[in-house]
Formats: sequence, C-alpha cells, structure tokens
Amino acid sequence: MSYNGKFITFEGGEGCGKSTQCALLAGALQTLGAKVLQTREPGGTEGAERIRELLLNKEHSWDAETEALLMFAARRDHVEKKIKPSLAKGEIVLCDRYVDSSMAYQGYARGLGEIFVETLFTLTSAEVLPDLTILLDINPEEGLKRAKARSAKPDTFEGQSLAFHNQVREGFLELAKAESGRIITIDAADSVALVHSQIVEAVNRRFGLAAKPYETNPNAH
Repeated sequence: MSYNGKFITFEGGEGCGKSTQCALLAGALQTLGAKVLQTREPGGTEGAERIRELLLNKEHSWDAETEALLMFAARRDHVEKKIKPSLAKGEIVLCDRYVDSSMAYQGYARGLGEIFVETLFTLTSAEVLPDLTILLDINPEEGLKRAKARSAKPDTFEGQSLAFHNQVREGFLELAKAESGRIITIDAADSVALVHSQIVEAVNRRFGLAAKPYETNPNAH
C-alpha cells in the first residue's frame, strides 16, 4: 500500500507503559502541527472494541487458535476502517500494539508458531506495515506489578503465569533482533520522562523531524 502518512507502533509486555508513551509522543508531534491518530489494538473501531471485550474478559475461555483469529478479525476491521484512511490522509498513526503482539503472545507464548501468525497477517493486513516500532522492554515481574497497581482486576492476559509473560518477552526480543531496522528497543524500567525523550529522539532520527519532548513529570516512573 502506498500512503503519505507514517505508521508507528508501540509494543511490549504488560505494564511497560505503552499507552502513556503513545499519548506523550502524540503530544510531542502535535506541537509540530502534525495530524496524529492515536489508537490501539485489539480495538480502535466499534466492532474491534467489542472483540476486545471478548478477548480480555476472563469469563470467556478461548483456545490459542480462536484467540488469534479473533485478534486478526479485530485488526482487519481496524486497519480497513481507521488506519488505512488516516495514513492515506497523511496523518501520523500511533498504535498501541499491532502484529508483533500477535507474534509474541499467540505465536511464541501460546505456541502457535511464526507461520500460523504470518499466514493470518498475510490474509488480513500485510499491506500495512509499521514504518517504526518502539519496543518497551521490561522485566515481566516488574511489569506485572505495575499492571496490578493500575487495576486490581487483571484481564485475561495479565492473569497468565509468569512463565507465559517471560515467553512473551523472549518473543518480542527475538522479533527485535530479527527486524532491527524497524524495531527499536528501549528500557521501560527508566523514568517516564527519560523513556519519552528516547522515543522522541528515535522518531526524529527516523523521520527527519525536530519534535521536542512533551511535558512530563521528571520524577515519574
């Protein structure tokens, strides 16, 4: 697909701060006058948000294959109805999770393998690839502590075993090693302000921009 916009995705395990950093980067880019779409997966459209509710609700139990199919159904709707149109208009799209999460969670941790996930991606949304992916790496134990502090009721994924989350992290790091030209890894254990400044620097370098870090609390973690 040919488009004028830029597609930046945020990846990482539970509690790594993706949502926070996505919002901060949106603010930094908007100060340049850029039109920015901030969105998330699974979700981003009415239909995809309904699928998200099914996926994250612990009352529902899906096998790995069904879980992956639901993820890609939500992604297809999201890509077609929101991401593609925004990119075509020249906007910068910031997405909290994308296909790398499917590979790490369903491909690696759920054991479906790379071919299964790649096949679904090819069938549904492979024409839309991120221009840059920010991987926020964090020790799963620390990340889960952050997630628990944020919400007393863990969702389907937050409630998985530590071994599962370690596999997710290993999956992300393997992807970063294999696609170092697209994926930039940043230590999410650092302060919010420091992580944000590193992200802004990476985005400026990749796209020739001159964004400045958005207002943050330098003491935040």
